[in-house]
Amino acid sequence: MDECRRLVRPLGASRRPAARRADRFACGCAICAALCRVVLALVLALAAPCAESEPFAQGLLWRLDKPGVPASWVFGTLHSNDPRVRALPVPVAHAFSQARTFAMEIYWSETEDEQFYEAMQFDDDRRLVSLVGDEVYSRLQQELGSAALPEEALARTKPWAALLRIATTRGTGDGPTLDRSLFVAARERRMTMLGLEWLDEQVAAFDAIPIETQIALLRHALDHRTELEAQIEPTILAWLDRDLAALASINRAAAGDDPDLRRHYAVLTQQLVANRSVLMAYRLFLPLKRGRVFVAVGALHLYGANGLLAQLRAQGYRPRRIY
Repeated sequence: MDECRRLVRPLGASRRPAARRADRFACGCAICAALCRVVLALVLALAAPCAESEPFAQGLLWRLDKPGVPASWVFGTLHSNDPRVRALPVPVAHAFSQARTFAMEIYWSETEDEQFYEAMQFDDDRRLVSLVGDEVYSRLQQELGSAALPEEALARTKPWAALLRIATTRGTGDGPTLDRSLFVAARERRMTMLGLEWLDEQVAAFDAIPIETQIALLRHALDHRTELEAQIEPTILAWLDRDLAALASINRAAAGDDPDLRRHYAVLTQQLVANRSVLMAYRLFLPLKRGRVFVAVGALHLYGANGLLAQLRAQGYRPRRIY
């Protein structure tokens, strides 16, 4: 059993096995990819006006040095299966080859995948259509198309889960993402595997988003499909340029001048980026003391005064840009 699975707590039996079998994500990595497509398409719209003044604005691969501790590395990934993204640069491949531990955002088995499906649905009397209205609900069904759930399951789906499903249907096709490719390579090398987030913690991050924010972002995603999809290529190009400041300013106009929408985006940013970066730094505290860890997390987690690199610097490490 992969060592990272030890981080996942035992789970109880499913409450709706028939519905679960009808719709099961292929693996946890598909959820992570969908999550980060949502973050990149939506959260990036809230870049600070002076993004260039933020620390750690340029660079994807950083070496962590600390006296008496073997070096480790932090790599900011893009959860994409675009061939340009999956082609590992030489400095990154070299750092990966020197590491003995591979740390990724989250990894779960089929059992945890089933539990995530359960967590995507209300377990009370709330129904999606009553929250978003008939018109939005109908558009969601059309958007999902052949990927739509059975009516009973879709009716119970939480708004944040519907947002993830939209992102999943708008994926870039088949093939592993960069993160998945790194995971497979690490497993083949028999590296120690470390998950930085537990399943219930990721669910808690989504559930902590106020229901009115979930609904507002779902409506916005349905209303602005073309604009959001148009940001995929600029996002890839900014990542290839190793420009984290550009990543944090792409699509700034998406929220427009609507203060309510910008407020909803700010909540999403706090829950899915800032809070999770804090958790990642906490989970890395002991592994980094042993050194030779290769950390692969979404590039947004690296950027800024409150990002993962800044938090690791506060722990006494000296981040040095390698690539």
